[in-house]
Amino acid sequence: MLPRATDLTMPEQVRLLSGQDFWHTEAVPAAGIPSMMMSDGPHGLRVQEGAGDHVGATASRPATCFPTAVTMASTWDEQLLVEVGQAVATEARALGVGLVLGPGLNIKRHPRCGRNFEYLSEDPLLSGRLAAALVTGIQSRGVGACLKHYAVNNQESHRLVVDAVVDERTLREIYLAGFEHAVAASGPWSVMAAYNSVNGQPCTASRRLLAEILRDEWGFDGLVVSDWGGTADRVRGLEAGLDLEMPGSGGVSDRDVEAAVHDGRLPADAVPACAQRVLDLVERAPRKAVGEIPVDTHDALARRVAADGSVLLRNEGLLPLPAEASVALVGAFAQSPRYQGYGSSVVNPLRLSSAREAFAARGTDVRYAPGYDPGASPPDQGLIDEAVDAARAADVAVVVVGLPGGHESEGFDRDHLRLPPQHDALVWAVCAANPSTVVVLCNGAPVVMPWRDQPAAILEAYLGGQAGGAALVDVLLGDREPGGRLAETFPVRQADVPSDPFFPGTPHQVEYREGLFVGYRHAVTAGVVPAFPFGHGLGYTTFGWEDAHLDRTSVAAGEGVTVSVRVSNTGGRPGSDVVQVYRHDRTAVVLRPRRELVGFAKVRLDPGESTTVTIDVAPRAFAFYDVEAADWRVPSGPYDLEVARSSADVVHTLDLEVTGGVTSAPEPPSTPPVAYADDDFVRRLGRPIPVPRPVRPFTRDSTLAEIRDTWLGGLLYAAALRAGRAGQEDAEDAPMIERSLDELPLRAAALFSHGRITWARLDLVLDLLNGRPAQAGRRAARATVGRLGRR
Repeated sequence: MLPRATDLTMPEQVRLLSGQDFWHTEAVPAAGIPSMMMSDGPHGLRVQEGAGDHVGATASRPATCFPTAVTMASTWDEQLLVEVGQAVATEARALGVGLVLGPGLNIKRHPRCGRNFEYLSEDPLLSGRLAAALVTGIQSRGVGACLKHYAVNNQESHRLVVDAVVDERTLREIYLAGFEHAVAASGPWSVMAAYNSVNGQPCTASRRLLAEILRDEWGFDGLVVSDWGGTADRVRGLEAGLDLEMPGSGGVSDRDVEAAVHDGRLPADAVPACAQRVLDLVERAPRKAVGEIPVDTHDALARRVAADGSVLLRNEGLLPLPAEASVALVGAFAQSPRYQGYGSSVVNPLRLSSAREAFAARGTDVRYAPGYDPGASPPDQGLIDEAVDAARAADVAVVVVGLPGGHESEGFDRDHLRLPPQHDALVWAVCAANPSTVVVLCNGAPVVMPWRDQPAAILEAYLGGQAGGAALVDVLLGDREPGGRLAETFPVRQADVPSDPFFPGTPHQVEYREGLFVGYRHAVTAGVVPAFPFGHGLGYTTFGWEDAHLDRTSVAAGEGVTVSVRVSNTGGRPGSDVVQVYRHDRTAVVLRPRRELVGFAKVRLDPGESTTVTIDVAPRAFAFYDVEAADWRVPSGPYDLEVARSSADVVHTLDLEVTGGVTSAPEPPSTPPVAYADDDFVRRLGRPIPVPRPVRPFTRDSTLAEIRDTWLGGLLYAAALRAGRAGQEDAEDAPMIERSLDELPLRAAALFSHGRITWARLDLVLDLLNGRPAQAGRRAARATVGRLGRR
């Protein structure tokens, strides 16, 4: 048993509240307190020994690279994600990791977010349930999971300094709902506070988010950890309930914390409460490596997940491919696979399969043509001509295209939704040469497809992990079906995305003027036809849905209902289907999206087999967040529950009456859905639109890019850039490294310095940057006197 926090001295308690180094909690050997190791791990572990980094620039120990979150979410399979969580935990124990930093469940507000591959969905119900499944799997093996990034972290652009301005109803219904479900359903050991601010308060110092909502309302009793280098104000953070600052900062703020307790600015019980939560985590988490990684078993699981997460967007009868068909395999990703995203989630895979190798292992008659360079993919007509020749000579052409790693990554957002021009040109040319063409997409987020009506089949393989190449061939040849359904909307054009006019905002502020109308909620309500809708996905067999009904046709507000439907496999192959249930509120009480997901179930059936699928629709499915009442309310009146194959394909509509609810609301249906006008956004916010923080005078929150044009700032920026590039191992990391440094606030640079840059030194630099040399001199003199006095 570890000692209680109250048994420790104040300095020992404070010492526990910041990491020992990049990945370990602080040890207090004199008190018998060991350290515990953490690791990035949304889709596999990134265990770094010695010096670490938070953007995936340096090497890590080998581990199974499972498909990324976007691929896992497309399975719509909670039990499968429990298995993945269990496998990740098994590897965590083998590598001595006590806390896995994942899953990530931030809402995909815009497809351009550079980190969307690491998040689950644009829908909070789907995100929350799948995240809960991963947490359940990880923690069932005695390893902790950490939900991230709490909250409203929906872009990479200026993520450490941007303030997300969002109204309370949208915050609750869209951006917090997934976290709320995952906390209640899976009891995560930890939650990670995000870099950004929400409505003027840094997430790492927001009493509203951390204390009032997360702990008091939702009952979370675990540890809150900062995102790496994200602590804005250590004293305010402790008061709000931020328990652990990561990585270790070398005690930069320890004296500030002790002084704040001493002079009463920080409640006396805040430090021991946070320290106790650190001790509780260390107590329950494994701290020594136990067992080995079952390499073959986990590779097979990764292969299964990659196939089950592949989404067949279009199929004009070409797939699965005939066994005897000759194949032109076109696209460098077929040989050098794009299988995961860039950034802190990068896994050093134990194995790696490619589609070309997998076809060769099957003995398929394949002629390969690269079609493009897998890195920058510059225009190259010669490569296209070679691919066209191969396609003309084959029965079938399989064109593997997508986004090179440098196009989407943690640390920056995409500039547009297009594929590289070389990839689009390749698809057009091959489809013209051979009408029996399958286009396979390898990407972490939606892309626009101007050629989408040309191929005979389109398969969204996403980022399939280390076994993605083998899984792709399994699907193409019919050994496994493409079991996925889209967990996000694929727009026809970028302008169809409701948040596009407001994304990513200015460097210091982003306005969430689209409100509730994210993804399919906007598309269905506004009548915008997507390229491929949320929930869409085809298979290799057919299903019939019959006898859809409710267990009752009238419920009181606060009650749920059960939807049942008879599902039959009417085709000739085994397969899976996803029954989706959407709510249509017809009460005319409150502004709502026309259609919202309220339940789902995945079912697998053999040919001729039938089963009755039941889906519980929870009471909260009918509620909206009433800002004036600061509570959830249910409108009285008629509803439809729509049993659907996607957000655009309703099969059955079931009538339901809800009684005993409210008949009016702060936002009536006449409210503009998207607040394009300032007055509409002010009404939605309930306050004036805040003025973004000015660039000058420079503060601790100023970024390296913002100070770069000053003489001193230029020198500091050049030094930081040299240091950042020194650890770079992959050329495709360069944009991520440079953008991360551009947008790094000075306070984070101090934290990452592990004590070399103190707050006093940083403030002296700020005096000089702001043209106050006299004040800088006085500050330096006081620091010198203080050092002499301590001697």
